[in-house]
Amino acid sequence: MRRRDFVKFVGGAVATWPITAHAQQPVPTIGFLSSGAERAFAPNVAGFVRGLQEIGYSPGQNVAITYRWADGQYDRLPAMAAELAGLRIAILVASGGTAVVRAAKAATATIPIIFATADDPVANGIVASLNRPGENITGVALLSTELVAKRLGLLRELMPQAKSIALIVNADNPESATVTRDALKAVEGGGVKLLVLNAKAERDIDLAFKSIEENHADAVIIGTDPLYYIRRDQLIALAARYAVPAVYFLRDFVMAGGLMSYGTSFADAYRELGAYAGRILKGEKPADLPVLQPTKFELVINARTANALSLAIPSGVLAIADEVVE
Repeated sequence: MRRRDFVKFVGGAVATWPITAHAQQPVPTIGFLSSGAERAFAPNVAGFVRGLQEIGYSPGQNVAITYRWADGQYDRLPAMAAELAGLRIAILVASGGTAVVRAAKAATATIPIIFATADDPVANGIVASLNRPGENITGVALLSTELVAKRLGLLRELMPQAKSIALIVNADNPESATVTRDALKAVEGGGVKLLVLNAKAERDIDLAFKSIEENHADAVIIGTDPLYYIRRDQLIALAARYAVPAVYFLRDFVMAGGLMSYGTSFADAYRELGAYAGRILKGEKPADLPVLQPTKFELVINARTANALSLAIPSGVLAIADEVVE
């Protein structure tokens, strides 16, 4: 059940939207580079297209979009970014984290870049400031990586007896350092051991859950990473198999059977990203468009999964939940 609205926010195949044969003028092309996968990121693409349409641009009519997907393999990003930059695109969208943005920036210093990243773009040197990003770049900072302490706190409210909590991160993702640092700081002096596990491929995820069982971890936090979004069914199935409570970074996990999530809406964020793309196509400069941030976040709980784990959701946690899947 929905309990309150959230900030409108905001990204997400290799394919190019068709241009109508009768078009009289060449249409601008947007290059869309993502560390994710086409099918998994379809809702983000849909949000991006909605944002474009709100500004008056419709793929297949007066704008084209060319997509490149890294499928969670960060080493593919530089070549993909360079390829897109060589296609005379009007805008380069960098979707799916700091590694994508860095690849885009390395590929061009002149093509406007708009990004969607989970980490702090100022701290990572991506922009000069949020209000005046400077140069040829702006976008959306989802701040999802910075919420790991909140997710840890929610797990501890749910399981006050927990003595060991696992954290799964992808060490190939530059944002994993922020997640690990914040999580370690959050458990200092709290009597809880943090077990940090690296998983950068499908097989690694299986091994991580085996380590959780072997080390008797009471719960697990899934770090923010496009690979984990792509492999969300695997993560949810393993959490159920090992009967370990898990908290995720996106509501999609909970709607698919995961226990709990805390974060912002990626689909809304990408809608704002699409709107920025439309505004740049109309002549605005990225340097003049402030980096957007979420102001509200959503806590989603799956009551059926909690029951399957024999977990009683504390009334205090239920009271602040934005949605409970019955």
